[in-house]
Amino acid sequence: MKPAHQTMLLNVMLLAGVMGLFVTSLMWGETRIMFSHALADLLAGRHTAGAIIVERLRLPRTLLAILVGGTLGLSGAVLQGYLRNPLADPGILGVSGGAALGAVSVFYTGLMQVSIAALPLGGLTGALCAAAVLMGLVGRGGTLVLLLAGAALSSFAAALTTLVLNLVPSPYASFEIMHWLMGSLTDRTFTHVWICLPGVVCGTLLMLSSGRALDALTLGEDVAASLGFQLHGPRGVQTRIVLGAALAVGSCVAVSGAIGFVGLVVPHLLRPLVGFQPSRLLLPSFLGGSLLLLLADMVVRLVAVGPELQLGVLTALVGAPVFFARVIMLKRTVS
Repeated sequence: MKPAHQTMLLNVMLLAGVMGLFVTSLMWGETRIMFSHALADLLAGRHTAGAIIVERLRLPRTLLAILVGGTLGLSGAVLQGYLRNPLADPGILGVSGGAALGAVSVFYTGLMQVSIAALPLGGLTGALCAAAVLMGLVGRGGTLVLLLAGAALSSFAAALTTLVLNLVPSPYASFEIMHWLMGSLTDRTFTHVWICLPGVVCGTLLMLSSGRALDALTLGEDVAASLGFQLHGPRGVQTRIVLGAALAVGSCVAVSGAIGFVGLVVPHLLRPLVGFQPSRLLLPSFLGGSLLLLLADMVVRLVAVGPELQLGVLTALVGAPVFFARVIMLKRTVS
């Protein structure tokens, strides 16, 4: 089978899996309902208990799982392709740390009491500020400058977040902060979806536009430049990738907290299936990330005994062994 046909088949299979889990996520949960009746009531505008559960609890949570998982998978594939580094993930830019700092600051100042949108808006503000600082630091610098600037920004944001945690006077506020930082989609509403959606759409389009340039970069920056791709500058590939990843990932972290390993593991699992071509990896990584996070979110809902397991904890518990297995496979290949 030709690589293009193989990629198309992979995309169809992943999309079918996402659609299947989307419906399953709406049907199953802690509260048992007759889904067909709830859906009929929802479409008819009747505010029954089942319709309210589907519309206000399960549907926004499911949509966010698709958006957040897809964004993390796509940004991981783009950054790994641009940096030519299989260990690159969305957290490498420091924007996740900025979003966490913004959200923690909302907890610290008590703005949580003002509106349900205060927390995600605070996280989004922190992400945008971090993105602006990152763009200012990188300028026309190359990949090494980007890596150093991202590492410095991540460390600084983590230090400030720890400082805020240290200064929080209430142990209950500290618990809420730590709970949020572990990542979750519990109790999310359509307010969170609308806050997240614009940044995800804009960032995703910017990252997808870099596919052909990523293919050229596999041959080196000099070859990519000779093929007509502008790598640096305000309209360069690096600017589109950094700005796109910052907007999309920052918007997601602002509403879900930190969810790790999705952007690192998904591209690794799918890369051999697309012939190791970066541009063909982008859409499968988005669909694969959505599929993984939908599945993980269903697991934390359906197997919960007592307090619900945080989604970020589960992805780390699953992602780390998968990555260990990948390391062992590579080790055997080299030896």
